[in-house]
Amino acid sequence: MKTFEELYQEIMEQELKNGRSLSEQYDNYPMDCLLHPKDYAPVIPVGSCDTCEGEGSCQKSCVFDAIKKIDGRIYIDPQKCTGCGVCVDVCKMGHLIENREIYPVLEALCDRSREVYALIAPAFAGQYGKDAGAGQLRAAFKKIGFTGMVEVAAFADILTLKEALEFDRHVVEQGDFQLTSCCCPVWIAMIRDIYQDLVGHVPGAVSPMVAAGRVVKQLHPNAVTVFIGPCMAKKSEVADQKIPGNADYVLTYSEIRAIMKARNVALEPCANDDQIASVYGKRFANSGGVTAAVLQSLKESGHEIDAKICRANGAADCKKALLLLKAARLPEDFVEGMICDGG
Repeated sequence: MKTFEELYQEIMEQELKNGRSLSEQYDNYPMDCLLHPKDYAPVIPVGSCDTCEGEGSCQKSCVFDAIKKIDGRIYIDPQKCTGCGVCVDVCKMGHLIENREIYPVLEALCDRSREVYALIAPAFAGQYGKDAGAGQLRAAFKKIGFTGMVEVAAFADILTLKEALEFDRHVVEQGDFQLTSCCCPVWIAMIRDIYQDLVGHVPGAVSPMVAAGRVVKQLHPNAVTVFIGPCMAKKSEVADQKIPGNADYVLTYSEIRAIMKARNVALEPCANDDQIASVYGKRFANSGGVTAAVLQSLKESGHEIDAKICRANGAADCKKALLLLKAARLPEDFVEGMICDGG
């Protein structure tokens, strides 16, 4: 069976042989984004921005300086863009959209020589309703073509123990502090790219997504791993394939819903008896979720700590907390950042 890209090239060649030429206005950019999403940033521009109703609000909103405007067109640097989505929200013309990895994932699912595993984010209950269980999703994903499904929340539970141990080890005297929330790639990027002096206060832990992918690839070395969650920024995290065991692709919930709709697959009632993660692991990506999990872990192990907590909720809160830390004016010693309001 030919791939979508091969069919596209074949049709183009046939049309050119038949004497049909491409319009001078033809733009191959949208098709190339669809076929090769990893060559582009998590956010891609569509349409002309010759006249901007927002007066360059997308550029002004980007704290990573990833957006440039040249000859009326917006260019987004894939090396700088973290996929935080702020520019998408402020663009009044709707000319910035989420990049999509549907095509390469479908191609992987059609390749029966490789196993493909879904890594489902802890937020699935909030997306599919409180009655939706992991068993229902696993059954639906298998109908789509996935080999199996792994709950990332279980790895959030494991990483909670590491975060707790790191705090107990490194925060021992006045002035010590720890920056946490390994599940938010934009928070980590903000520290790494803008507040480099604080990098040493971030525990050396990968995100639950990466941890889940590593285990799958340890057990199934040739498997393809696809993280499925609500966060577009995860696309920037998987773009860094230098991280051993990183997921191969990321689909947002809107993308997986589109695939399910196209395949006419719906969630069906089934036994919901395979819950393997704690409530705290499932709430890991909520604002304050990592902190709650760490405190509960220490409580259950008999090592309660007198931590002074700062829960930075949203980009403005995160920036304020980091500025205060840099100036040694933040009294808290356990600082969690989540760029999305509410997580």
